[in-house]
Amino acid sequence: MEAVVLAGGFGTRLQKLVNDVPKSMALINGTPFLEYLFNYLTGQGVQRVVLSVGYKNEIIRSHFNDRFKHLHIDYALEEEPLGTGGGIKYAFEKVEGELAIVLNGDSMFRIDLNAMMAEHQRQDANITLALRYLEDTERFGTVMLDEHHRITGFKEKNPESGAGYINAGVYIINKRFITQPQFPQAFSIEKDCFERFYAKSKFIGFPAKGYFLDIGIPEDYMKAQDEFRRFED
Repeated sequence: MEAVVLAGGFGTRLQKLVNDVPKSMALINGTPFLEYLFNYLTGQGVQRVVLSVGYKNEIIRSHFNDRFKHLHIDYALEEEPLGTGGGIKYAFEKVEGELAIVLNGDSMFRIDLNAMMAEHQRQDANITLALRYLEDTERFGTVMLDEHHRITGFKEKNPESGAGYINAGVYIINKRFITQPQFPQAFSIEKDCFERFYAKSKFIGFPAKGYFLDIGIPEDYMKAQDEFRRFED
């Protein structure tokens, strides 16, 4: 399996705690977050990853070079910000197969990627989104599904969102779909792809349980210092 990891974030909300490295390289108990993510991916059978990098990318490149353990690493360097969608599309130029798993480089959702891949292929989907059920979706917004887990809509985050499924930031995307000319050089994967095309193309949700944490805010970054000890070799 191949994966694309979005690792070009500035980490604006973490500047008071992490201001000298890309957000994906923020240290968790002395180890860069990306190392935890790579260990998870190799454990799931991923053999190759394309890192979408930008801000202070030289720190990532010098740390990993082209390999982490048995994981081969390639890089897609954004000369200018392309948005989440543009970064994914650009990175897919280096994807060798017909599809890839896409993950955010600042969040961890430890799910069974092989089961997600099997469901993606069984449903013959263009895109599959990993979903996590939360009692309070205020920070995230919600994703609606039908009885076959086909995505039927998205609701914006708001103080009265309540319980529901959230987009957990792990996707399986078909290369032939995301590289189409209908997607510009720079765009948002959420707004300009998911919300725009879910009714026209087959997008499915994959509800899953598993450890979930986004280190993008200081409170959760500090929480990771304790909780990630379970993932250390």
